Amino acid sequence: MRWRDLKRGQSQDVQVEDRRGQGGGIPGGLKVGGGGGLLLILALLILPQLLGGKGGLGGGIGDILEKLNPGAQAQAPAPTRDASQPDPQAELVDFTTAVMNDVSQLWEEIFTASQKTYQHPTYQIFTQGTQGACGYAPSQVGPHYCPLDKTVYVDLDFLLALQNKLGAQGDFAQAYVLAHEVGHHVQNELGIADQVRAEQQNNPGNAKQSSIKMELQADCFAGVWGRKVYQEGILEAGDVEEGIGAALAVGDDRIQQQTTGQVRPEEWTHGSAAERSKWFQTGFNSGDPNQCNTFA
Repeated sequence: MRWRDLKRGQSQDVQVEDRRGQGGGIPGGLKVGGGGGLLLILALLILPQLLGGKGGLGGGIGDILEKLNPGAQAQAPAPTRDASQPDPQAELVDFTTAVMNDVSQLWEEIFTASQKTYQHPTYQIFTQGTQGACGYAPSQVGPHYCPLDKTVYVDLDFLLALQNKLGAQGDFAQAYVLAHEVGHHVQNELGIADQVRAEQQNNPGNAKQSSIKMELQADCFAGVWGRKVYQEGILEAGDVEEGIGAALAVGDDRIQQQTTGQVRPEEWTHGSAAERSKWFQTGFNSGDPNQCNTFA
């Protein structure tokens, strides 16, 4: 993926806060959901208790990775990075910033074409945990979105872990996670998140299925962005397969099979591998967010 050629990604309109190594908050506080999010990886988890108004839409891969390697994130935190020394994650920071800018700018264009107003989310990159309006998020949470402060929180360590833990190779797999998280912000801007929260409160028996549909729609929105950068010649050979592979890797059935050897659909929170890849491809093949109605 030629991410340095992302023209929209050079915009300065999107605010990115670097909180790496700062921890932020008190461990044991309110946990914001994560998981495949992106994660959508890549995936935003929508935890019922958070949807009750106390927190936000989760959306990282933290819960998934915790299942694959329990306790892996419980190690002592690394020391805060010395700003006077070269940043070993500098390229990943630049990549993340460029992709998040590009995704958000595209959605502004889409909203404007529909005569709607789009408010850009803010972004925070972190490691070791962070504090936001939805509460304290430990490193296990991974990338996630909080609607209370309209912020996408990106744990750079988890972007690297996509390859090491889930086998989701390539930079477009990481970009898919980021686009998925922004997709949850789009849902918030369109009022979809509020509608789902109301539906879950009125019909708690369908709360989990509604959460899964939210995740799948975010996957589809990620595909819409993928189509745009494909048309602009940003993607390289194998990039589309990386995105599909990432969606497959974080399917609930795949994760359950890896961690327990059994598949229990009643425990799914994000959708199966087939569903996630299907909706990502729906967005990618059409390039049309109107085709992302997973609630139909």
